Parts: sequence; C-alpha cells; structure tokens
Amino acid sequence: MLIYPAIDLYQGKAVRLYKGDYAQMTVYSDDPPAIAEDFAKSGASHMHIVDLEGAKTGQTPNFETILEIKRRGGLFCEVGGGIRSMEAIQRYLENGIDRVILGTAAVTQPGFLEEAAKKYGRKIAVGMDLKDGFVAIKGWTEKSELTAFDFCQRLQEIGIETIICTDISRDGAMKGTNHQLYQALMERFSLEIIASGGVSSLEDVQRLAQAGLYGAIIGKAYYTGAINLKQAIEVAK
Repeated sequence: MLIYPAIDLYQGKAVRLYKGDYAQMTVYSDDPPAIAEDFAKSGASHMHIVDLEGAKTGQTPNFETILEIKRRGGLFCEVGGGIRSMEAIQRYLENGIDRVILGTAAVTQPGFLEEAAKKYGRKIAVGMDLKDGFVAIKGWTEKSELTAFDFCQRLQEIGIETIICTDISRDGAMKGTNHQLYQALMERFSLEIIASGGVSSLEDVQRLAQAGLYGAIIGKAYYTGAINLKQAIEVAK
C-alpha cells in the first residue's frame, strides 16, 4: 500500500480543516514546499495536494505554490480542488503534476469526466467525499443525491481506475478511519481505493494495508506528530 502524506493549501499556506469546516482551520506552515522536502526525507514516494480555495470556487489560486511543492519535493503528486475544465487538467499535467483529482465536476458533469478519462486515462482520479453516506461536492459544502455505491458503479463503468475516498465525519477528527466502508467498497468494486480521512495511528495504516487498499492519505496525524511518516511507510509495505 502506498502512503500519500497530504498538503492542504489555503492562501499559499499548509492548513488542516476539522471535518471539512472552513471555519475550523489550523495553519501549520507558511512554507508548504519545505513540508514536501520533509516528506521526501522521510522516504515518501507519493503525495496528495488539495487546493481548498479552488475546491470552493472552481478556480486554481494555489497553482504556482503547487508547482513549487512538486519541484522541491520531487515526489509523485496528485492534485485536487477546483479542477473543473479540460484546460485546468491540461495546465496541471503539462507542468509536471502526475495525476489530477476530479471531485465536484465528476458528480455534476459526467460527460466532462468521461472526456477527461478517455483523453488522460490513469492520470485522472476521482475524489469521492462522503457525508452521511452521500457524495458531497463544492468543497464539501453541498450534498448530492448519489450514494457511494451508485457513484462507484458509475466510475467503474466510465473506466476510472483510482478513487480517493474520504469519510468527511472522520476527516481531521483523529478518531480512526472508516474501515467498514473501505472493506465494503473493496468487496464490490475493482477500483484502486485510496483511503482518506481519520488515518490517525499506525494501527489504522496496518489495517488498511491488510485489507488490500491501494493507498492511504495521512494528513493531520503527520502535522500533530501522531504518526511518524517513516514508520507509516514501513508498516504500509
């Protein structure tokens, strides 16, 4: 299993939200590229970046910061937040980002998702953010009519291979991850599932790896020191 340490960006700073609430934001660093360098020193090969402003507005305000994070960290970078056009996808991929994550657009514009998947294949992943069992959109501020299973079925039919699945109720709460949810998805679908939200201990990492997940995102637990990144990478192997 791959470990994806995460950087969430807001106004060029590395921050974390509590359960997706923009009013409950903690700033952890004014120098996100330095964090990426630390990820690399700890042995990470991949990382996960979210433009939180972009997720709300559908723009890419942290674009330059993201490119600098990629340059200084030198890791495989997947980026999400506000990517809602073919132009935005192209701009990221042409500038060295390895994979883009479609969230809101994957729900609201299925035709766009199909077009992106056809053109870019494995370089397109989908973020499935769940609120009370339904897929949330627009920076988690709205809930769609789609359940996790409906959405995954649709994604599999389109040919999407990788999804990042977040249980919003666990995100930033440091209460452990939703193992039952991931187990159920693994049993029903042949998608590469990256677990996100609440990965807060080495035991979480171990259980996800044993369940056969493709990857796990470590966010707040890295910043608070609850998880040693180097150890998590070893456990995930």
